[in-house]
Amino acid sequence: MRDRLRLAVPNKGRLVDPTLQLLHASGLVFEEHDRSLVARCSNQPLDILFVRTDDVVEFVADGVADAGITGADILAEAGRDLPVVARLGYGRCRLAVAVPSDAPVRAVEDLAGQRVATSHPASTRRFFAGLSVPVEVVPLSGAVEVAPRLGLADAIVDLVSTGSTLQMNGLRAIGDVLESEAVLVAGPAAQAERPDELDSIVLMLGSVIAARDRKYLMMNAPASHLADLERLLPGLASPSVIALAHAGMIAIHSVVGADEVWGLLPRLKAAGASGILVLPIEKILP
Repeated sequence: MRDRLRLAVPNKGRLVDPTLQLLHASGLVFEEHDRSLVARCSNQPLDILFVRTDDVVEFVADGVADAGITGADILAEAGRDLPVVARLGYGRCRLAVAVPSDAPVRAVEDLAGQRVATSHPASTRRFFAGLSVPVEVVPLSGAVEVAPRLGLADAIVDLVSTGSTLQMNGLRAIGDVLESEAVLVAGPAAQAERPDELDSIVLMLGSVIAARDRKYLMMNAPASHLADLERLLPGLASPSVIALAHAGMIAIHSVVGADEVWGLLPRLKAAGASGILVLPIEKILP
């Protein structure tokens, strides 16, 4: 068994920047370079391997890396049975079936006997086979969205985030093959031999992800208003209440959902809170 754990991550593509941000935010100290294949963490026994996006799954499955960060769509396409030990909450998109906007096709089943272009041929074949819809899959490595315009296919299966690319190419979605996001996968050998080290990675990455959707609130209020304010502040368990130097005044600390803050602040103010502070949270360990 190696002394240092190996984590494989993509070296190009849409997952690179958010993955590096997550690793640094979790407390790992390392330097990455454009041509570097390995980054050695100085504060943990961990080496980060920068590999082609499509190779992350293979590196983990073959035991070259102990764990890896990749997209759920890439894992599904590879067809390797690797356990997903954490969903990372970024790189969200969907693998969608789309047709030209003026096509008479309204449902996926209407594509029976037609050609479907995609850079995810394995996932596409499984999807249509599961629906008992016979199609001819046309594998492409890129520029999938132009296939109908060029006469290569009648429909496509491609990754969609906002849908703007489909609209720009005169396409509309008629169904979804799968939902995708960045995931952390682990190798079976690493799970058996190094469970504590893998759990540590999951814990630290998860603490950053959990914190991204929360804000820390601090406020002062008359003690007599505590019951009203507490009803507005569920927090992780319950708000923290601290007596202040001035008689009858308290400080209330709580953690709330980031998307709740906009509507919550006026209600807190109306319930008697003052000096309200909204602070970012670096990590949350449940």
